[in-house]
Amino acid sequence: MIGVLARNWWALALRGLFALLFGLLAFALPGITLAALVILFGAYSLVDGIFALVTAVRAAEAHERWWLFVLEGLAGVAAGVITFMWPGITALVLLFLIAWWAIVTGIFEIAAAVRLRKEIRGEWALVLGGAASVFFGLVLLFRPGVGALAVIWLIGTYAVVFGLLLLMLAFRLRGHAGQKPALA
Repeated sequence: MIGVLARNWWALALRGLFALLFGLLAFALPGITLAALVILFGAYSLVDGIFALVTAVRAAEAHERWWLFVLEGLAGVAAGVITFMWPGITALVLLFLIAWWAIVTGIFEIAAAVRLRKEIRGEWALVLGGAASVFFGLVLLFRPGVGALAVIWLIGTYAVVFGLLLLMLAFRLRGHAGQKPALA
C-alpha cells in the first residue's frame, strides 16, 4: 500500500492543497461557502429523489411495494426544487433543523447523565456535553447569523487541518517513492 501511496504522493498533495484552499476560502468568504453548501444540499436532494422514484418504478415492475419509494422520491425532488427556488430560506430552515436537533439531543444527554449518576462516575462530562449541545442550539435559534458563521468556521477549520495533514503525509511519502516496500 505504501508503494501506491508513495508513487501517487502528488495526488495526496493536491487533495491537501484543495482542502487547505477550501478552508481558507470558507474563512474569507463565509457567505459564498454557505450558498455553495445549500446548492450542494439541493443537488443531493434532487438526485436522491430521482433515484428513489426510479426504485419505485422498478419495485412496481417486480410487483413489490413501491408507494413508500414514491413518497420518498417526491419529497426529495420537492426539497431539491425548493432549495433551488429559495436558497436563503433553505439555509435558514437547515440551520433551525440543526438547532432543534442540538437542543433535543442535549436534553437527552443531560437526562441520560442523571440516570447514569447512580451507576458510574464522571457523568458530569455527559452533562457538560449535553449543556454544550443545548447552548449551541439556542445560539443557532436566537442568533442564526452567528450560528451559520460558526458552522462555516467549523467546516473551514476542519478543511485547513485536514489539508495540512494531507500535505504533510504527501511530502513524507514523496521520500519513499523510489523505495521497494518492506515485506511483511
